[in-house]
Order: sequence, then C-alpha cells, then structure tokens
Amino acid sequence: MKRIVIIGASSGLGYRIAEEFAMKGWKVGIAARRETPLKTLQERFPDNITYLTIDITSNDAVSRFMSLIKMTGGMDILIHASGIGRQNPELDIDNEINTVNTNITGFIRIVDTAYQYFKGSSSQRQEGHIAVISSVAGTMGIGIAASYCATKRFQYTYLTALEQLANIERTNISFTDIRPGFIDTPLLAGEKNYPMMMSIDYAVPRIIRAILQKKRIAIIDWRWRILVSLWRLIPRCLWKHLPIKTG
Repeated sequence: MKRIVIIGASSGLGYRIAEEFAMKGWKVGIAARRETPLKTLQERFPDNITYLTIDITSNDAVSRFMSLIKMTGGMDILIHASGIGRQNPELDIDNEINTVNTNITGFIRIVDTAYQYFKGSSSQRQEGHIAVISSVAGTMGIGIAASYCATKRFQYTYLTALEQLANIERTNISFTDIRPGFIDTPLLAGEKNYPMMMSIDYAVPRIIRAILQKKRIAIIDWRWRILVSLWRLIPRCLWKHLPIKTG
C-alpha cells in the first residue's frame, strides 16, 4: 500500500486531495492545526487515514511530523498544502509576518524534514517525492498581496535549490511544484471578483494527476499557463504601473 502524508488537510485543496487518495486505497497521513475536520475525515476512512494536529509555525512541528510519518507506516509522498495569504494593500505588519511565518518558516520545517527523511543514511536511502502547493502568484510581485507573492516565489526557489542538492547528494528524491490559479476554497473566502476562478472539483484531479506523473512544475490550468507566460514578458518598468486589483 502506498503512503502519502498531507500537511494542511483540514480544508480546501488539502482536504479534498486526502479524500481522493483515501478513496484510491492509499494509506494517508493528514495534519493541520484544527482537529475536528481531520477527525471527521479519519472517521470516514478509518482503515486508510491517520491524523495528527500540527501547527507548522510551532517549534514542535518537526517532531510531530515525524510522529505522523511513523503512524502512517512510512511516507512515499509528501504534499505540503499548508499556506495562508490575503490581500493586504495596507501592509498590516501582523498580516505580513504571519504570512511569512507560515509560508516560509513553516514550509521550511516540513519540507526539510521530508528531505532528510527520504535522504536517510547512505545505506538506507529511499525513493521519495516532495510536492508543494504554491501559486501562480509567485510569478510576479502583486502590490496588494506583497507577502503572499514573495513567499510563493521563495517556495519556487527553495524547491529548485533542493532539487540541485538532491542531485549533488545522489538521493532519489523528486520534486513537484503545483502552481494553481484562483481556486474556490476557504483561502479566498470573503474575497470576490477573482478572474478565471476554478472550482475545487475541477482543480483537484489535475493536481493529483500532476503529482502522480511527477511533473516538476504544474500550472493549474491551461488558461493560467497562458497568462503566466504573458506575465513573464512584461518588463518591470511597465509592470509597476499596472493597477492590479481583484477585490
């Protein structure tokens, strides 16, 4: 039985991805800060799902993550789906710092721990796969969501660096960077007028397919692939004048 651990599985993409893998017969370890939705999902799939509450911004996140891996019977794939972000044109400091603590510091805790787990010792290395749900927002800095865009760009770069390190150290670890456009999940609750909004039913099968195919970078979906390609062509001297608003 294949084993997958999903961090950030209490709602949205993480919850639905966990649900899908459990229905496929995988052994699924799930974690998030809120216990109730994790317990509800485990009760629906008692033979397939184990759970543990983990706050990735807490210093005990690493030890609890390792405990969850043990409870799951090991780990073949990590999906890091935990993240926060809101429009913050006022640059509220607490908002910006909370985003950084979750999307960078917490991200590092989980991804580095997974890397070390898969790397193991020279005699115990195993095949492993680290998949991260980032965002197309990391393509360019958007003024109304500065910390969110910057932290997602950080995730792009960090995975690229880990991929190089894995090659240098001759480990058998693969990486997938899932970059969705706007998806109708609780992360966007209360926001409105997002362009090209996708339903979670539409997005999740595409995300799962990209992970199972071990795509290095997967932009969800084709419309966003076109838009991202166009974004990259815009010079910075023009980009700074664009009055981008989504609310």
